[in-house]
Amino acid sequence: MRKKYLGFGITISGMILLLVGCGRATSSATHHSRTLNLMQTATLTTLDSTNQATLPEFNTLVNTTEGLYRLNSQDQPVPAMATKMVKPVHHGTVYVFHIRKSAKWSNGDPVVASDFEYAWKRAMNPANKPVYTYIFSGIKNADAINSGKKSYRSLGIKATGKRTLKITLDHPIAAFNKLVTVPVFLPQDQKFVTKVGTSRYGTSASTTVSNGAFKVASWTGSNDTYLLKRNRYYWDQKAIHLKQIRYQTVKDANTAHNLFEDGKLDDATISGVTAKSLQHDTAVKHVDRAWTYYLQVNQRAGQPLENRKLRQALSLVINRQQLTKTVLADGSKPASSFVSPGTAVDPTTKRDFSAETSTSTKVNIAKAKHLWAAGLKETKVKGTVQLTLVGDDQDVTKNVAQFVQQQVQQHLSRVKVSTKNVPDKGLQNLKSDGQFGLSQWYWLADFADPVNYLGVLQSGNSMNSGRFSDKTYDDLLTKAKQTSSQKQYWQSLRQAANRLQNQMGIVPLYYVSETHLVTHKLAGVEYHAAGETDYTRAYFK
Repeated sequence: MRKKYLGFGITISGMILLLVGCGRATSSATHHSRTLNLMQTATLTTLDSTNQATLPEFNTLVNTTEGLYRLNSQDQPVPAMATKMVKPVHHGTVYVFHIRKSAKWSNGDPVVASDFEYAWKRAMNPANKPVYTYIFSGIKNADAINSGKKSYRSLGIKATGKRTLKITLDHPIAAFNKLVTVPVFLPQDQKFVTKVGTSRYGTSASTTVSNGAFKVASWTGSNDTYLLKRNRYYWDQKAIHLKQIRYQTVKDANTAHNLFEDGKLDDATISGVTAKSLQHDTAVKHVDRAWTYYLQVNQRAGQPLENRKLRQALSLVINRQQLTKTVLADGSKPASSFVSPGTAVDPTTKRDFSAETSTSTKVNIAKAKHLWAAGLKETKVKGTVQLTLVGDDQDVTKNVAQFVQQQVQQHLSRVKVSTKNVPDKGLQNLKSDGQFGLSQWYWLADFADPVNYLGVLQSGNSMNSGRFSDKTYDDLLTKAKQTSSQKQYWQSLRQAANRLQNQMGIVPLYYVSETHLVTHKLAGVEYHAAGETDYTRAYFK
């Protein structure tokens, strides 16, 4: 994510071996093949969990690799590589895990404690060009490592025996058990990675191994169709029913619908006009996600949107109701906060955190024009403000871009918005180089806590491409992360969320509600609100 994701797409795709029955073709009717056909909406480019954080990668990893814990169907962590749920000692700062003796990699190597230490430290090693280092905050020395004050080797994780792993925290982390289900905390087979080389690991099927229910096959590193085959070394064989999963990249909702109708997809994600026309179809399944789609705003020095009034004006002219009802038409809702509804209930107030930190999404053209004029005067911009809106190359992203472009140019003066849609890799390059005014992006929560959203916008965070930086905001988040008081934790998070809105660090657009078309005999899929969908326990009824 999340992102994420994070390209916009989150689901996956597939193959059909035989079509039988009348009406809509369905591969579920041939469930004896036990091949599940899924779709991705962007091309998979890597399976190295230590230096990427994209949805195609995370979607695949959750079905091929396991960490200490995994999420069950109730979104709760349960033992995976760890033999049991561990209670911390030393005032909540030390966890000691024991790794299953039966755990093996898909090449037959045993999963050992040092595989976790190796992977986690790789994910903090600057030489590995990691992008998800902030999420380690709270683990001993992680913050010092991120600020360049200590070596990545000092991270608070240590294999104290072949199958014994000790993790030390700087302070208790309330959501630690859910935190370690995030793919960046997966282990890596140190012996195998060293053999193929760190630069090649995870770039193709032949340079990747897995310790989960499936292993990747027929993937060259760039092809749009690949397989996940059952891992014969997986420790929990009795829980796995599928023979294989087949993914294919499908960027267009209409194409996804057609493939589903032809029986070539068992679970297809649709949006826009396609979703609107199928809302009453019996195959439709609505999946609410802890997922917010927003505009990153380039606030680097010298950029026009460094000015807060200009950012506020942009937000006020975007009609989010119209966007969600006519452009998306898939059940998504206007976003009034960065944190999505349903992510977490504030235990100190008993209210949904998103609801208690929301602001109005009403359009206010008059106020927007006033702020825009004042901002132009403050920044001393002469002539037309040129803004480039960048995003990935999916159809839904292009549709949203055109809508935002139209809204801004229609209601604000002296501004021209140019849209640029490129594949994920090119998008990341544009953002890291600061070659944008606005960027379409999203955050799909990795674990169900508001800090997972808010943390990505702290100063210096690798996910903070817009370079939003506010000392008050940073201090509030630091205060929340370091307190042992539940009351102080949630109060600080509320204040941080409100500060973000006040400063317009980002422009929230909508909360994603996925519309899926699902083969009626498919069961056992674990659709997580936070995190990625787990198909490993799926089966055909």
